[in-house]
Amino acid sequence: MASTVESPADSLSKLDINGDWASSAPNLRNNLSLLSPDQIELGKMLLEMGQSHLFEHWPEPGVDDEQKRAFFDQVARLNSSYPGGLASYINTARELLADSKAGKNPFDGFTPSVPSGESLTFGDNSFVQFEETGVREMQNAAFVLVAGGLGERLGYNGIKVALPRESSSGTCYLQHYIESILALQDASSRLVEGFVLDWSWGKEISVLVRGGSPKQIPFVIMTSDDTHARTLELLESNSYFGMNPTQVKLLKQEKVACLDDNVARLAVDPRNKYVIQTKPHGHGDVHSLLYSSGLLNLWRHAGLRWVLFFQDTNGLLFKAIPAALGVSATKQYHVNSLAVPRKAKEAIGGIAKLTHADGRTMVINVEYNQLDPLLRATGYPDGDVNCETGYSPFPGNINQLILELGPYIEELTKTGGAIQEFVNPKYKDASKTSFKSSTRLECMMQDYPKTLPPTARVGFTVMDIWLAYAPVKNNPEDAAKVPKGNPYHSATSGEMAVYRANSLILKKAGVKVDDPVLQVFNGQEVEVWPHVTWKPKWALTFADVTSKVSGSCSISQKSTLVVNGSNIFLEDLSLDGALVINSVIDAEVKVGGSVQNKGWILENVDYKDTSAPEEVRIRGFRINKVEQLEKTYNEPGNFCLKA
Repeated sequence: MASTVESPADSLSKLDINGDWASSAPNLRNNLSLLSPDQIELGKMLLEMGQSHLFEHWPEPGVDDEQKRAFFDQVARLNSSYPGGLASYINTARELLADSKAGKNPFDGFTPSVPSGESLTFGDNSFVQFEETGVREMQNAAFVLVAGGLGERLGYNGIKVALPRESSSGTCYLQHYIESILALQDASSRLVEGFVLDWSWGKEISVLVRGGSPKQIPFVIMTSDDTHARTLELLESNSYFGMNPTQVKLLKQEKVACLDDNVARLAVDPRNKYVIQTKPHGHGDVHSLLYSSGLLNLWRHAGLRWVLFFQDTNGLLFKAIPAALGVSATKQYHVNSLAVPRKAKEAIGGIAKLTHADGRTMVINVEYNQLDPLLRATGYPDGDVNCETGYSPFPGNINQLILELGPYIEELTKTGGAIQEFVNPKYKDASKTSFKSSTRLECMMQDYPKTLPPTARVGFTVMDIWLAYAPVKNNPEDAAKVPKGNPYHSATSGEMAVYRANSLILKKAGVKVDDPVLQVFNGQEVEVWPHVTWKPKWALTFADVTSKVSGSCSISQKSTLVVNGSNIFLEDLSLDGALVINSVIDAEVKVGGSVQNKGWILENVDYKDTSAPEEVRIRGFRINKVEQLEKTYNEPGNFCLKA
């Protein structure tokens, strides 16, 4: 049988390498013999898209040939990683740049209104019920962490997920997230019940399902060129923090091409004429990556129902997730955005229902600098103002999403995971003809609902800020400049928020917790509560906390309490100092009596003090462990610690 494989010469002859298409780039035409048929096709596409400038400085064959081929390797990556390819990227860029130059309002024709959603009050019966429902649903969920950024903005040179969430236990963000997912996995498995028919009595008996190991919750981490290798190293060097490595999948997002001008000419790297300059596209890429990976269909075939998205340095998030998932399951939301109360005009996006003059509607995050003018332009002369609650009626978006898997797959099948983009060029002057530096198209994870049909059930769940939202993103210098009364969103405030939340939860459970004192670290005045922290396996929900605290318990303001174990019970405990309890899963420990010692003291550290580690400097304090009572129970059994 004769071979049907074409020779390279045959392939090249079909591409008409000397045709008119190459006339706009003679330097490229002179080098076509170096390129493969696929590379020539990419060259043809670039010229058709008006990118002949990319080849202006190419020398004759024999000079820099490997760099020329490497250029097309990069073009191939940029082309394959973007839905619709580079031609689609350039066309979209031209449209958005034209709109930007014309000052077009992306919400023109839309009128905002307050969408429907659920506002929860921590600890009441409704909240507890939503938490239980959410924990049941966890075995049908997958988690997706968007972690493509470094900590440079924080003044930290590592990856953000490697930062300590708080200093008392030293647990980093990624460890906390994994331990939270594992604890939810175990709790969901324990809660889920099946019904077995007892034929002798003719009635149904509820029995706990015990099928060996709990159903594993998948965990996806979206990384970038900046974070991929370091995230993998953090996981591998810590044995995945106890999670089965097969549960974890890293998906690396690619960068997108930069743009030099309003006609979307691709920017050449100033350091290398054979490289197209690139920048991050934004966390909206997570949708196209999930779609192209094939994971979503695998999850659907495994019976999963929910995908929960979260970002890298919100240390409180998992306190809000169980109840929020309970809301999604109860309300049957296709999209549920976690939200917090926001003050009018606060620098946080508001969730709004937008209705177009043609009848189209969508429930979407509207950035704070767009919401107020949009309201003023559509019949609200005062714009974004607080209502009788003291907050804006438009809840604050915190970029944590819960999506129902089935409708999510249906939507991505139509869009390929592409998210509506925006461009934000920095113009040199009012003529808007040239940029201060190259720009690129960007996309945001929370803009997913923009393409949904009106029938989609899109809602939100509002929770108290102290429970749900403490992002860490500002360096000490920037945080110190924040106007008084506004959140710092720094490593300092993020750690103090963990202690505050845990202290308030214990207070709600009946523990007498002393009020905080005000202290200043790195120029930021913060409330310092008792340093209370516990592992997720100790308590995931408010019901868990109340089941493990009893009698008359009290904690003084100077105290530190670190709980690291599943079955540790606080009974009539009076704590005035530092107490650290560690136990294995099969040890039950009752802790009571009066614990008094000199405790742990916060000592100020200036962020400019390079003798201290970065993770300490950006907080503005270190912990001096003067004195503590620490007990570890490594054997199964029942124990009592009575001080």
